Amino acid sequence: MNTKEKVLSYLKAHEEIISGENLAQKIGVSRTAIWKAIRELEKQGYNIEHQKMGYRLLASDVIETAALSNPYLPKSAIYYSESVDSTMHQAKQAAISKQTDFALFVAEEQTQGHGRFGRSFFSPKGQIYMSLLLSPNQHFQELPQYTVLSAVAVSQAIEQLTGLPTQIKWVNDIYIEGKKVCGILTEAMSDFETQRISHVIIGIGLNFCIDPSQIPVELQPKICALYEKDPDITRNELIQLIWQNFFDLIAALPHQDYLQIYREKSYVLGKIVHFSQNGQNYSGKACAITEQGELVVDCNGQERVLSSGEISLSQIEN
Repeated sequence: MNTKEKVLSYLKAHEEIISGENLAQKIGVSRTAIWKAIRELEKQGYNIEHQKMGYRLLASDVIETAALSNPYLPKSAIYYSESVDSTMHQAKQAAISKQTDFALFVAEEQTQGHGRFGRSFFSPKGQIYMSLLLSPNQHFQELPQYTVLSAVAVSQAIEQLTGLPTQIKWVNDIYIEGKKVCGILTEAMSDFETQRISHVIIGIGLNFCIDPSQIPVELQPKICALYEKDPDITRNELIQLIWQNFFDLIAALPHQDYLQIYREKSYVLGKIVHFSQNGQNYSGKACAITEQGELVVDCNGQERVLSSGEISLSQIEN
């Protein structure tokens, strides 16, 4: 470990205030090195109390790769960045360059985050931005329903840690009290020669803690965050549980309990939805979700089956 890591490790292990001189002696470096390490930790986001008596680590919400790991996802497969254009792009480049076949990319900030159909979205610093790279090497029809599985995993993790009831807007958004709190994007990369899906990337953007006044006025009726201030959980805890849930659901396949959960949490079933298909506008009552995760809409007695890859719901009415 370097000096910064040693200082952080000591402060985490001891709640009492320790002077810079004593800390320097315990770690075996100069007081100047301790001061520099403290400054670096504060730049990373750690909340460190300064007193005449010394230093003490206070509650901090800093993403740490070691805290995100689980039995399915080792620390060595997790990559953290302060700022990136998008974690989806990071994962895609890693797949193309054959850097890795399995990894989680997490960032403090995205400068060019995007959702379905390339739409950009509001992505302030300090939220949860991450993309999981998988290499299934399967034909498309053999793939698990990754978007559905991810939505269920996120929904369950939020409820388990915060108690907030969530709903899932077909196909890839998590809602709380009628507002979007999380978006999920799944993209596949195919091998032309084998006709198999070589890589799947699951991107998740989740509003963790945002002062409502910082949300653009035009978005305030549409989006929310888990917390407005003073969260009582950390991003590390939520990220870790999301992927723990996800891989637990994968491990339970071919059982499809997740589909029933997805249906029960649906934000659209039983409501009137408006959508465009093949250049035509339609509206109808969302009446079912198929075993393949498709949305069935009753349009004046004619059922239309909507695929997530081609349809975007433009409006939902009770």
